[in-house]
Amino acid sequence: MPTDVLTATETKKSASSHVLTEWTPEDQHFWETRGKAIATRNLWISIPALFLAFAVWMVWSVVCVNLPNIGFKYDTNKLFWLTALPALAGATLRIFYSFMVPIFGGRRWTAISTASLLIPAMGIGFAVRDPATSYSTMLILAVLCGFGGGNFASSMANISFFYPKALKGTALGLNAGLGNLGVSAMQFLVPLVISTGMFAALCGDPQQCVINGVTKPMWLQNAGFVWVPFIALSALVAWFGMNDIASAKASFSDQAIIFRRKHNWLMCILYLGTFGSFIGYSAGLPLLTKSQFPGINPVKYAFLGPLVGALIRPVGGWLADKLGGARVTFWNFIIMAGAVFGVLAFLPHGGVGGNFWGFLAMFILLFATTGIGNGSTFRMIPVIFLTERQRDAAGRGKEAEEQAIKDANKEAAAVLGFTSAFAAYGGFFIPKSFGTSIAATGGPQVALYGFIAFYASCIILTWWYYSRKNAEVPC
Repeated sequence: MPTDVLTATETKKSASSHVLTEWTPEDQHFWETRGKAIATRNLWISIPALFLAFAVWMVWSVVCVNLPNIGFKYDTNKLFWLTALPALAGATLRIFYSFMVPIFGGRRWTAISTASLLIPAMGIGFAVRDPATSYSTMLILAVLCGFGGGNFASSMANISFFYPKALKGTALGLNAGLGNLGVSAMQFLVPLVISTGMFAALCGDPQQCVINGVTKPMWLQNAGFVWVPFIALSALVAWFGMNDIASAKASFSDQAIIFRRKHNWLMCILYLGTFGSFIGYSAGLPLLTKSQFPGINPVKYAFLGPLVGALIRPVGGWLADKLGGARVTFWNFIIMAGAVFGVLAFLPHGGVGGNFWGFLAMFILLFATTGIGNGSTFRMIPVIFLTERQRDAAGRGKEAEEQAIKDANKEAAAVLGFTSAFAAYGGFFIPKSFGTSIAATGGPQVALYGFIAFYASCIILTWWYYSRKNAEVPC
């Protein structure tokens, strides 16, 4: 009996060692002596987990380009659906994932959500080996890749709890920016691994790929299987190495107050303009390139845009910390609109003309601006909600002011997750807009003009509410 009691006590102590009962990052002494090291460890475990989530989420953007080459008889519209569905599923899951960290804890949820990526990664590996695999099976696997998209909402909400206001922009920019690298890494790595038999002993023979009349072997299953060992390792590291913050605990009803906050919805629109563009262009650019420039192999260049967007996102957060998020966001949307005009100028017209290198350069500029805007908008959110809650608590004493900071952190974390959910729908609508525009008019121009109009509305919203003199919430 004493042994049983001791074992239970030790087990409870071991479990509780991952829970931070004291967490006050705004306290400079606490931050320098204890908080900074803990926050840094959690950030650097979070980043590779998010990296893998993005890789699995967007893997169909490369898989779809290769399916016709190995015997899958899907038309362009079906391929665009497979490309767009992971974004639709991921965006929807983000709505729920946004609230999971305060309910389950950041450590537990990061480990569980990362492990869930094993399902679509292994499913794709087995499904693509046989051209007789039904289209409905492929659609289900595309939806399951949405697990990767959902992870972003919970990851960003989790990291936001660990850092003080002055460093949130940089920390969130690093988590998201280096996590976003999963898209470009996938688009660079997958074309390499599908050309080798690295998993042949375990996962079977290659498919015969026919391109321009030339037949060569392709192991398209590696597009899924290559991520499996890394996902398993990352989930284990998160379980044993991360922390839960006791003060971050909140029920769904506690967090649901954000739906009554006007600035939650305004920031949803702005983040749709930045992150929605990033993930939408990442998903749609390979097929768009193939449709507009048939002589170009899009997988050779598809990774460049997401790479630039991901690498520059921390710079956007850093600039926002230094110059103000609203100012950076305002000017960034102006450049985004200009870059889309550039894309229009370099497209073929009536099936003739066009300049691929100009087209690619304008898209790389677009990706760069999406990265900067992603960082600057996510820096705006914690500042907006802290400012509002502190205004409400002004003159009500120290206890009310301390509670305002806690409330602001919880609301900001929920808003970070929810806005990321809203914005992820861009990953569905952008490629589908390209497909619909091409089907209706023969080109993507109508879709691109629609994007310009949307960016113009974002410019107006940012200026009116946040960046002009005497704005409602300058940030």
